[in-house]
Amino acid sequence: MSHSIPIAADGRPRTYSSVKGLTMKTVLIPLMLAAAGLLMSFAWIGHLKFKSLTFFGALAMSWSMVLPEYILNVYSVRWGRDAFSGAQMAAIHLASGVVCVALISRLFLGETLRLSQFAGFALMGIAISLILIKF
Repeated sequence: MSHSIPIAADGRPRTYSSVKGLTMKTVLIPLMLAAAGLLMSFAWIGHLKFKSLTFFGALAMSWSMVLPEYILNVYSVRWGRDAFSGAQMAAIHLASGVVCVALISRLFLGETLRLSQFAGFALMGIAISLILIKF
């Protein structure tokens, strides 16, 4: 008895781990990019909570978070290249970074978010959706 690998319409082998187009990669890549966005957001503004840090202390704290973020970002983009376009992955990463900055500003730094900022986030959500949707 021979076992043949089913082939999808696009010529690639069909995997049994996919459910209606979702594969492990199409789930993990956005999560990895979001995690990279969270690290980058903390590197950007997380140090503001520690007012006693000198400039070089804040710089060291930020750079200690940027290296793991960069490794995670580069790895996820290279791994996700066949599942997403470069523009789609950049959009996911940038959108998650902006959302993380807003969350860190509010929850970690205690800043207030204005209605205009929420409106801007909603418009960004629409923009990201347009980038991710294939027409």
